[in-house]
Amino acid sequence: MTRIVTLGDSITLGMGDPDPSGGWRGWARHLATGLPDPELHNLAVLGAQAKHVERDQLPAALQLRPDVASVVVGINDTLRAGFDPVGTGQAAARTVAALQAGGATVLTMRLPDPARMFGLPAGLARPLSRRMHAVNTELDKVAARYGTLHWDAARDPETYERRNWSVDRLHPNERGHRLIACRFWDHLEAAGHELAARPDPAPTSPPPTRRDEALWMATKGTRWFLRRSIDLIPYLLFMAAREALIHPKDWLAATDAELIPAEGAEPAIE
Repeated sequence: MTRIVTLGDSITLGMGDPDPSGGWRGWARHLATGLPDPELHNLAVLGAQAKHVERDQLPAALQLRPDVASVVVGINDTLRAGFDPVGTGQAAARTVAALQAGGATVLTMRLPDPARMFGLPAGLARPLSRRMHAVNTELDKVAARYGTLHWDAARDPETYERRNWSVDRLHPNERGHRLIACRFWDHLEAAGHELAARPDPAPTSPPPTRRDEALWMATKGTRWFLRRSIDLIPYLLFMAAREALIHPKDWLAATDAELIPAEGAEPAIE
């Protein structure tokens, strides 16, 4: 039996890849099909940050004594008023270290740029992209220090293909989740792990029709847009305006703590 335990946020939970029988399926379940005699425990939670993964998910993961574990987190951390990339990296490092100490092979990910996924104008994209780069720098350090199986989704040419993303442009669709599963399976194979057949990269469910996407935008999508309008959009506008007023050298030297209102909103990916 191969016990796999996955920790993280909504991407690991499987959002964007509906299970025909209800709920979400996601890359973790697709990856499990490529492991011998798999037993999957998906502990991911909507909106989780690295500190939440360490505090809330890690204790349960350690009790399960996984053979393979994943720690995919960080995008929500970039959208917080108290942005702290070093703190994000430290929480991820402690989580990875504990899982490895328990005997698990740990999978990690260098995360894609959400600004590119949202298709934001350059002035709004730069501050968010800079934050994602800062978090990825810390995650790269964790991967190098602990020797995790680290997939660089940020530089993978297939990551940003529109066909791999759901209508919200934030969560992978079935094809995108299968891409993640295949990339992690490839890393496990390269590391010499015993595996079953590689997960099928092709979707098995029909893609949503334009009517389905329009219905999503008219219901859940409207609520999502309104939440973004009252938190993330003003937040990005603030950072973009701040950047426009500061000489580039001074901006790059400034800390993110100086660029965020003390009482700013704290948007979350859900």
